[in-house]
Amino acid sequence: MEQSMLYTMLIAFFTAVLLSPGMIKLLKRLNFGQSIREEGPKTHQKKSGIPTMGGLVILSATLISSLFMTAYFYGIGPETLLLIFVTFAFGLLGFLDDFIKVVFKRNLGLTSGQKFLGQIAISLVFYLVLRYYGFSDTVKIPGVDYSLPLGWLYAPFAVFWLVGFSNALNLTDGLDGLLSGTAAIAFGAYGILAWYQGQYEIALFAVAVVGAVLGFLVFNAHPAKVFMGDTGSLALGGSLTAIALLTKLELLLLIIGGVFVIETLSVILQVISFKTTGKRIFRMSPLHHHYELSGWSEWRIVATFWTAGLLFAALGIYIEVWL
Repeated sequence: MEQSMLYTMLIAFFTAVLLSPGMIKLLKRLNFGQSIREEGPKTHQKKSGIPTMGGLVILSATLISSLFMTAYFYGIGPETLLLIFVTFAFGLLGFLDDFIKVVFKRNLGLTSGQKFLGQIAISLVFYLVLRYYGFSDTVKIPGVDYSLPLGWLYAPFAVFWLVGFSNALNLTDGLDGLLSGTAAIAFGAYGILAWYQGQYEIALFAVAVVGAVLGFLVFNAHPAKVFMGDTGSLALGGSLTAIALLTKLELLLLIIGGVFVIETLSVILQVISFKTTGKRIFRMSPLHHHYELSGWSEWRIVATFWTAGLLFAALGIYIEVWL
């Protein structure tokens, strides 16, 4: 089993490394460059024009490695197909958002309402498939041997979780390599836990994403040669949450994905504070921009957040396996 996970991750890694140079050239030829918001940090203006939509590399490497290795070792089951659906559906939504930004020069892409409705629709389809297969409507409480039965409330919970965390990972994608590294860590943690549970299809898919993201990171690390765009960030958010739901470790995502939770909370708190008091808590949100405007180098911020991600992942694994 350990060999199948290692081989899957390596195939995904080298596939992403091999695909990235050609994808970067194609994106440059199509003039699919990143647009930088004027209200963002001034240091980001130099990143304008760097190819975006690099998430297509992550999606391709994940698809190739997960399908091939799962079929070879176990046979493709509903879990793999469902994960591929969620990943590519969220990826397609992100692709449309990126496409509008770079082609029609609308800096914000899809409207928030359009993106929100798309996320809800995908999440509802995911839940309906779960219900069709008789999936449990309980939620396990981390650290204790108890699961909370939600009944019909599991539907809004699953939708909220998928929409919330897909947006959380999207918010985290703000610095070179930041989301690539933290996502690889979170998927790795869930891959270990899925393997520990004996859910080998899910484990292989998780490590396929790890390999794909690390291969992409070779070109996405500072100074980035390509950005994943919403194509990548929404796909990663949707698939990570789907894995958490399928392994019945939904609430553990709050811990393993602690970096994403903190980034999202920083935005929420900033908005609430400004609307109620007229004052900002942070120099800028999400939180990584606060440290950037505080004088931290990009590498220092990314390394710090990666370290935090590792600690959160280790804590999540400890709670599930040893408590």
